[in-house]
Amino acid sequence: MRLPSRSHTRTRRAVALAAAATLVTGGATGATNGAFADPDDRAGRDRAGQDGFYTKKTPTSRGYGGAVTSVDPEASRVGVRVLRNGGNAVDAAVATAAALGVTEPYSAGVGGGGYFVYYDARSGKVRTIDGRETAPFEMPADAFVNERTDEPYRFFPELVTSGVSVGVPGTPDTWDVALDRWGTLSLGQALRPATAIARDGFLVDKTFRDQTRDNKERFDAFTSTRRLFLPGGHAPRVGSVFRNPDLARTYRLLADEGVQAFYRGPLARQIVRTVQDPPKTRSTDLPVPPGFMEIGDLKQYDALTQPPTRSDFRGYDVYGMAPSSSGGSTVGETLNILERFDIADMRRIPALHHYLEASAFAFADRGRYLGDEAFVDVPLADLLSDRFARERACRLDPDTATKKPVPAQDVDDYDGRCGGGSDSGRSERDTEGVSTTNLTVSDRWGNVVEYTLTIEQTGGSGIVVPERGFLLNNELTDFSYTEGPNHPNQIDGGKRPRSSMSPTIVLRDGKPFLALGTPGGSTIITTVSQLIFNRVDRGMSLPRAMRVPRASQGNTTAAYGEPAFIERFGAALEDYGHEFAAIEELGAATAIEFRRGGKLVAVSEPTRRGGGSALVVREQR
Repeated sequence: MRLPSRSHTRTRRAVALAAAATLVTGGATGATNGAFADPDDRAGRDRAGQDGFYTKKTPTSRGYGGAVTSVDPEASRVGVRVLRNGGNAVDAAVATAAALGVTEPYSAGVGGGGYFVYYDARSGKVRTIDGRETAPFEMPADAFVNERTDEPYRFFPELVTSGVSVGVPGTPDTWDVALDRWGTLSLGQALRPATAIARDGFLVDKTFRDQTRDNKERFDAFTSTRRLFLPGGHAPRVGSVFRNPDLARTYRLLADEGVQAFYRGPLARQIVRTVQDPPKTRSTDLPVPPGFMEIGDLKQYDALTQPPTRSDFRGYDVYGMAPSSSGGSTVGETLNILERFDIADMRRIPALHHYLEASAFAFADRGRYLGDEAFVDVPLADLLSDRFARERACRLDPDTATKKPVPAQDVDDYDGRCGGGSDSGRSERDTEGVSTTNLTVSDRWGNVVEYTLTIEQTGGSGIVVPERGFLLNNELTDFSYTEGPNHPNQIDGGKRPRSSMSPTIVLRDGKPFLALGTPGGSTIITTVSQLIFNRVDRGMSLPRAMRVPRASQGNTTAAYGEPAFIERFGAALEDYGHEFAAIEELGAATAIEFRRGGKLVAVSEPTRRGGGSALVVREQR
C-alpha cells in the first residue's frame, strides 16, 4: 500500500508546478463546468451547451499538440484542458478518468478497477499498471454457492447485485501510482476538475437515463443507491442537471489525504461495512448475498506495475496487458494467426472468415490457460510465439468454418507444423459485464496513455457506499466459478479475476502508430482485434475502421454480430458455416492514430453507446 507522502517526493516538471493553480480550474475558483472552457477557444465555446455544460459530441478530430478521446464530452474537455495548461498524458488521463467517474458512474469510478498502458516518449518504453480488483483473502472457493440450497446463486439478479461479488477496488491506487511514476500533478490537482463537475452537475443524456431505468429494480434495492440515482423514485429526465455532492466530498478527501484515505480509515471501514451488510431497502425482494471483504483486504491492496505483452504484426509492435488480463495475449495471438495469411489480397468475405476463425482459436487458448499469474502458471511466451501461431493457423480452413467450440492447442506439443496435439475444446459461459469505459490520451511530448476502467456490470453491484457517492463493482463475477476446481480462473482469496480489458498501443519503428481500447466484456478482445485488422490488413482509415459494423467470435457456436454486420455479411459467411446471434452493439471504442509531422487523428464512436467525444489540443500546428 502506497502512502500519499510519496506525492511530495516526486520529481515534477517545474512548468507543471507553476501552472498548477490554473491547470485544472482555468484560473478561477469555485468554477462552474463552463469555466473549464478556454475563454479564447472558439471551438470550446461552440461545444458548450445549456448553461455552459459541454454536450456536443465530436467523434473525430484532427490536429496537433495532444488529444483526448472518451465516451463523454465533459470528460474529454477536462483532459484537453489539462494538456493545454502544461500537463502530460498521464495527468490528463487521470483527470479524464476521474471525470468519467462522475458522468459515467455506471461504467467506472473509484469503486472499480482497470488497466493502464503508458508509452514513455523519452525512453521509448511501454509500461503498464494492473489495477484489477482482487478477491478478499478469506473468500472461499464456494463463495457463490447458496449455503441454504447448496446450489450456485443465479447470476442475475443474485450475484450481480450482491456484496459477495464486490472485489477490492484498484482504481484509486492506479491513479496514484500512475501520477507518482510518470505524472506531473498531484492526485489532488488531477481530481479538481472532476470534483467541480460532481459538485455543480452535468446534463443527463438519453444513455444515462436509459441505464438508470434498466437498473431500477436493482437500484431500488438499496437505500443509498435509490437516494442518489432515483430521486423521487424515478430516473433523472434527459436535459436535467445531475449533481453528486457526496462524490465531490469523496474526491476532496482523496485530494487532501491521499489514497490512504480510501484504503484505510473511516472510508475504508464504511466500504467494508457496506459489502458485509448492504443497505437494503425494506421493500426489496432481492436476496443480496453479503460479501467477505475485511479492512485488511483494503490495506494490503496494490496496483501492480508490470511489463506489457508484446507481439509483432506485419512490422508493427503491438503492446497490451499481461495477466491478470487476457487481453494482451488473446489480441496478440489473434493477430499472429492472421499474419500467416495474405489478408490484404483477399476479398472482404474471405478476410472476415479468417478474422472470425483466428479469434475463435485464440479464445480457445485463453479459456484453457489464462488466469492471475500470481496463482497460475500462464504460458504467455508460448501463446504469443510465431511458431505457436503457425501451428494454430494450420487448423484454419480457408473455405470452411471449424465446428465451435474449437479445442485449445497443447502448449507442450507444438513445433510450428501442422498436426500438433490439442486439448479438449469447450466454450465457457461469458459472464463479463459490458459496461466498462475507455480513454486514449497523447501529449505534446509524444507520451501516450491507453486506459480501460470498469465497475463490471452496468451499475456494478448496484450498491452505492452511503454518503460517498460511488457504486461498488461486481467484478468477482468474472471468476469462472462453474468450470471446475482446477480452472485457471477459479475463485481464490487474494486473486484477481481474469479480465478481457485490452488497452493496446501499437508502435512502428519504435514510435506510436495507434493507441486504442474499448469496453464490452469478452468482446473487448475482438473489437480491438477487429479495429487493428480493419486498419492494417483491410487498409481502412481509422474513422472508417471505427464506424463499420462488428462481429465477435469468442469460440462459441454462434458469433455475435451487430445487425448491420449480419445484414451485410451474414448470408455470405453462413455459406462458410458461420452462425450468428444478433447483438445491438459491440464496444464503445476510442483511438488515436499518429501521423507524420506530429499530426493526430483522434477517434471515438459516432453512434455506439450514444457516441463519444474526440478532441485535439490544436487544430493547426
